[in-house]
Order: sequence, then C-alpha cells, then structure tokens
Amino acid sequence: MEQTMIVPRFWSESVVEGRVKGRAVRIRRFGWSNDSEQAATAHAASRAEEALLRLQQGERVARREIKQSYGGGDGLPIREQIVDERDDVVITRNSYGARCLNTPDVLFVDMDFDASNSLVANVFGAASVIASISVLFALQFSPTAWFMALLLLPMGFLFAARFRAKKRAADSALPRLRAMCQRWLDQDPKRRLRLYRTPAGLRAVVMHQTFPPDSPAVRECFQGLGADPVYQRMCELQQCFRARVTAKPWRMGFTMRFRPRPGVWPIAATAMPIREQWVTAYEQQAREFAACHFLEELGSGHADFKVQRVVAWHDELCGALSGRPLA
Repeated sequence: MEQTMIVPRFWSESVVEGRVKGRAVRIRRFGWSNDSEQAATAHAASRAEEALLRLQQGERVARREIKQSYGGGDGLPIREQIVDERDDVVITRNSYGARCLNTPDVLFVDMDFDASNSLVANVFGAASVIASISVLFALQFSPTAWFMALLLLPMGFLFAARFRAKKRAADSALPRLRAMCQRWLDQDPKRRLRLYRTPAGLRAVVMHQTFPPDSPAVRECFQGLGADPVYQRMCELQQCFRARVTAKPWRMGFTMRFRPRPGVWPIAATAMPIREQWVTAYEQQAREFAACHFLEELGSGHADFKVQRVVAWHDELCGALSGRPLA
C-alpha cells in the first residue's frame, strides 16, 4: 500500500507508550488510507506499535514524525489536500497554498537556475530611497541623518543591481539548459520532450512514454537533464512526479498569510473558514498569472496518448499558452 499511494485521502496519528530499559517512552506515528478514517487510524496504530517494538529490540527509532507536506527523507506519502482528480492524476494544494499536479508515471523535470525577480530589486531600490528621505526628515537633516541616508542609498541600489545581474545570468543559462535537453534527446531517436519556461528555469515533460518513478531510465533522465536532487529523491520515495500549476503567492505580490499554519493537511474543522477565505483570495489573484510558458517540443519520437492527456490538463491549469506573467 505504501509503495503505490501518492496522496492519501485520510490521515491519523497514533500514540503508544511502553518501556525501554526500564524507562517510559512514547512513540507517535502517522497512518494513512484512501478508504476511511478508521483505516488510517488502524494503520497509524500498527506503525506506532511496530516502531515501539523496534526500539525495544535495540534499534535507533525516532520518537515522532515531523508534520510536513512530504517527507523527502523518511518517505511519508504526500500530505496535502486533494482539490481535483482525473483518472490517476491528483491535484493537491501544497504547504504554501499553490496547486500541484501529481502523477504516478508522467515524467516532469524542472531544471532550475538562480533567477530573481527584477520587481523585487526595483521595490528594494525604491524602498531604500524612501527610507533615506524619511531618515533625513526624522532627524532634521542632522549630520547623523545625512550619514545614514548616504549609507542606505548605495546599499539599496547595490542590492538591486545584484538582483538584476542574477536575472541576466538566468536568461543566459537558458541556452545551456536547452542544450542539455538536446544532448539527452540525441541519445535515442524515440525520445521527445516538451519544454516550458518557469520563473526559475525550464520545465521538461518526457512525451514519448510513461515511467515508474524508481526506474533506472528515470534516474538516467534526471542525471542527463540536471534535475534537482531533492526532487529526484521525492519522486522515488513518493512514487510520483510533481509539477506546480499555480503561482507562488509571493511571486505575484500576494501578501495574505496562508492560514492556519503550518499548511500541512488535514486541518481542524474550526480552521476551515480561515483556510477557505485565503484560498478564495489567492485563486482570484492567481488567475492573472501563469506557472509556466510553453516554449517548444523537441525530438523525433511519437507522443504517448496518456502523456498528451496529462499535459493538456497541465497546460490548462498552468496557463502555459495564456501569455500571462510568470509567477
């Protein structure tokens, strides 16, 4: 069950107590199920009892599991709210509120570089000017005020220049990333890739076939395209591939804090009105942005029918053909 479940519908946490070398211990474990709360509770109890037994047998065992969206290191299934489904593809809301597409076999790869939004740089530069003027007036143009103002201004503009330099470096990295894709394609004429521009680099979708996430072919693809190591490990542990399909809140200037915190699912019923209020405001603003822009398809291979269906939904959700600003 744990190997094939991508996003469980039900979660529970169980606590067991016992004694190890004469000392009282308490073990907490999560359980999950696609069937019912009762099944999730039974699974949690079983995992907790197993962990206690291992501890009593002398193994080093964590007393509790961290509450997070997905455990890149411990292999817990993705713990996010399911907001939509088509066949075996699941759309979830992640820990900061964006929607993500999760698929068991359509290979998505994000190739990132250190890109920064020039808007951030401009805002920081403007803020430094305002702060400098405010200091001058607040301290009545004293020598100390002039010193602080002259210190703030160059700091702000140097910071802004650094951000703009990173943006230029990011743009120059695109040909390099595309060349990596082409080298991978040249190794097999059956291969085909669909490329997108993201705020932080490129996104590739392997179009010619589906893959089990833990297959050697996937590892070879990740290596060839320079995929993020954390994402690689997540794919293998969670038995799925992921792609964010709506904007990151801070990239589109959305300042309302995601509530309640932490953003891990499930949340208490009493907190649902607060969460729904945030989601409504976020989704309204997110409609003005795209998560990625379609660039091109490369390779001479034929596109797999299932991959095409998933990609069509991905493009619709992302606004990949909309021309809206990236975020």
